[in-house]
Amino acid sequence: MPVQLVRKTLVTLILLAALLQTGFAQLCSGSLGDPVAWITFGAGSSAPPPLPAYSTTYKYVNSSCPNDGEYTLKDLSFGCFNSTWHTLAGDHTPNDGIGKYMLVNASNDPGDFFVDTVTGLCGNTSYELSAWIVNMLKPDACNANGIDPNLTFRVETTTGTVLVKYDSGDIPETEGPQWRQFGTFFRTPAGATTVVIRITNNSRGGCGNDIALDDITFRPCGPTINAMLATNGQNNINVCVGSEIPYLLSSTVSGGFTNPALQWQISLDNGFAWADIPGATGPTYLRQPTGEGNYQYRLVIAEGANIGLVNCRIASKPVIVNVNPPPFVQATNYVFSCYGSTVVLFAAGGSKYEWTGPNGFRTNEQQPKISNVQFTDAGLYKVKVTTAAGCFNFDSTDLQVYPAATAVTNPDVSICEGESVQLTASGGTKYKWEPGASLSSDVVPNPIARPKDSTRYVVIVVNEYNCFDTASVAVNVWRRPSANAGPDKKMLIGRPIQLTGTAGGTAVTFNWTPLQYISQPNSIRPAVNPPADQRYRLEVNSTVGCGSASDEVLVKVFEKIVVPNTFTPNGDGYNDRWEIELLDIFTEAVIEVYNTSGQRVYRSIGYNKAWDGTQNGKPLPTGTYYYVINLKVNADPLVGYVTIWR
Repeated sequence: MPVQLVRKTLVTLILLAALLQTGFAQLCSGSLGDPVAWITFGAGSSAPPPLPAYSTTYKYVNSSCPNDGEYTLKDLSFGCFNSTWHTLAGDHTPNDGIGKYMLVNASNDPGDFFVDTVTGLCGNTSYELSAWIVNMLKPDACNANGIDPNLTFRVETTTGTVLVKYDSGDIPETEGPQWRQFGTFFRTPAGATTVVIRITNNSRGGCGNDIALDDITFRPCGPTINAMLATNGQNNINVCVGSEIPYLLSSTVSGGFTNPALQWQISLDNGFAWADIPGATGPTYLRQPTGEGNYQYRLVIAEGANIGLVNCRIASKPVIVNVNPPPFVQATNYVFSCYGSTVVLFAAGGSKYEWTGPNGFRTNEQQPKISNVQFTDAGLYKVKVTTAAGCFNFDSTDLQVYPAATAVTNPDVSICEGESVQLTASGGTKYKWEPGASLSSDVVPNPIARPKDSTRYVVIVVNEYNCFDTASVAVNVWRRPSANAGPDKKMLIGRPIQLTGTAGGTAVTFNWTPLQYISQPNSIRPAVNPPADQRYRLEVNSTVGCGSASDEVLVKVFEKIVVPNTFTPNGDGYNDRWEIELLDIFTEAVIEVYNTSGQRVYRSIGYNKAWDGTQNGKPLPTGTYYYVINLKVNADPLVGYVTIWR
């Protein structure tokens, strides 16, 4: 009794026959027919029921890792027995990745582990028996000494007569899970339509002898049949819709039948389903032109009257005729260009392009470029687009050439800082200025510009045909004069000092007044040596009409350096430091202070910060201290005493 719950229906077998022709390595030396029986152990995501009791003596378990003498029907097995088994995801059945396989952990004693009955066969016909198997054990498991599966396949009549016996031999481990095909072929007795398949495990159980089993098939096997195009002996051709050429299909059969009957078939769904072509029962078939589509043809053959029985036929590989549509050509519908510019044409839909146009224009580019467009380039451009299959179609686009826009602006201009200027542009109907932040408007031809810094403005001018041009105008901003005579100065009479003025602005001149006791009145840092206190004025003038600026500095003249002989660093904010006026101008001066014991308590080079009466941050006691001040200017040191009062 067959396992109906795990076997495809005959219709499904026929639909998937083409997939098996490419997925299985044929054991039959000739041609094969569609599967008569196909045991897949379950398809899709639904969980299949256990096998009937007559099919196996092993115990069914709903586990991905069956133990010795057990089996399961799964689409995924992983992590079994400390990961000594391969992870096996998905079954072997084509296009059924979540289908099931029979996962077997052999019993301790050799014996049959799968038996089933196959019906619907034809008598006196050869069949191929095939099964796909994975050795689940990893090579390094069981101390690299695992038990290899060893199987025997038997096909018997219902009365027990063995029609064929096939031994797989030891099936070795592999580094990864690998489906491998095993099988043989046999011939049914006259009138026999039912056989029994029996798979026996010849190895003992233990560490190893674990397999996955899937896709047990019975397919008619016969002599080699070849179908081809008579013109070139090929089995694939591309033609185009509209071709009126008929194609003659021919065949060769290597023998093997006493009274063979032939039938040509056609498939319109890529070889899943096949239909007999009425009247096409000879060794050749003349295919007439058809519409678009994928047409597959094959020749089936059987012994005499068996030609009408699907399970008795063997078939050739298909002859494929692809009738391809013309390409859907997409050329740019409408193209306009401005005189003197560059335009790019475009087409799509194929692999080869042939353009023609005015003035002998020809190119094979998909996106041809026309540079420096002239009015004579206007007109109709046609493109022939051809696909890889050789089918072609046409399209066209019209090129219009419009007068170019010419942008004109006023010349570059200069303004003083803070002023404004009006820009002008012409040559179009629309205008766009950049940058626009410092303009009264960026979309008028004559905006008012008030930039803070020198700026180049670019204007895009668009004419009534949407052709555009650009031009630019620079507005140079002249900085207004600025004057800084520097800080007030102190000097020792007879010893010149340098003024530290600065001047700013664009294109400026400067001078100092009065002119007495000054070395270079036109220098920004002149030396001065007045005999008494004197104010000097720095005047800065713009040579480009942006005004003037001035500033004064006081030079205070001292006859000598006066060193105070007392100060009171008591923190009351009055006379807390030893302030020696004028000493700060002698930047190299060395100031040293000693106590009455001759120990130095203070030393400084320069006098940027007056002494606060401390030593190393600690206040010195009230008392008299002696100083030595070396000005480092070829003069005698200043010596004396200073008293600290607290």
